[in-house]
Amino acid sequence: MKSILLGTAALTLSAGFALAGGHAATVRMGTEGAYPPYNFINDAGEVDGFERELGDEMCERAHLKCEWVTNEWDSIIPNLVSGNYDTIIAGMSITDERDEVIDFTQAYIPPEASRYIGLSADADTTGVVASQTSTIQAGYVAESGATLLEYATGDELIAALRSGEADSVFFQGSFLAPIVEENADIVWVGEPVPLGGGVGMGVRESDGELKAKFDAALDAMKADGSLNTMLKKWFGEDQLTF
Repeated sequence: MKSILLGTAALTLSAGFALAGGHAATVRMGTEGAYPPYNFINDAGEVDGFERELGDEMCERAHLKCEWVTNEWDSIIPNLVSGNYDTIIAGMSITDERDEVIDFTQAYIPPEASRYIGLSADADTTGVVASQTSTIQAGYVAESGATLLEYATGDELIAALRSGEADSVFFQGSFLAPIVEENADIVWVGEPVPLGGGVGMGVRESDGELKAKFDAALDAMKADGSLNTMLKKWFGEDQLTF
């Protein structure tokens, strides 16, 4: 633990010096690598997806050097806080509960609807419902009175639905949309449910300068339209934009 903390402190100091001197500091970008099209590992074994493209562009505009790190979703916040990386850029919805532990940039994806899917249009959304652990969707299911089954990855949700372990799945609509489109046996169930305050990048509460630099990059990308272009590239022409 000491070595991690000392390493983090050293990074913070070197980042401040490098930024002041006009050189690119290295910022470790923490992502899951298992949540397409947000983030995934490509055939070359590298982090890819919308958030890889976005993060690299934000780093370039902020005069920072991105170094990509993958971490399982269920420990992604604790490992940010402990200094294993400097940001979370992993399809994380901005919520009041998370904001008590870490800080967030402004949203880089507008608030979007979550959706139910099933193997038929009348699949039960009040029985056994699968969702990813530690997400706002899982919290919603738990509060709805349904029986919640939590899984570590999105792929496991679909496996649970197909195996009959779950009656339905509840998750982010943008993740589920290509699954519904590509699989004739999986369909939308019910109406969309708006949740959360959009998706943002998480940083430690002590890293206000880093947050400000990424917020400035997002401001610029929203102003010149490049963020909207990127959103439509990865999520389709129907994606909500800024």
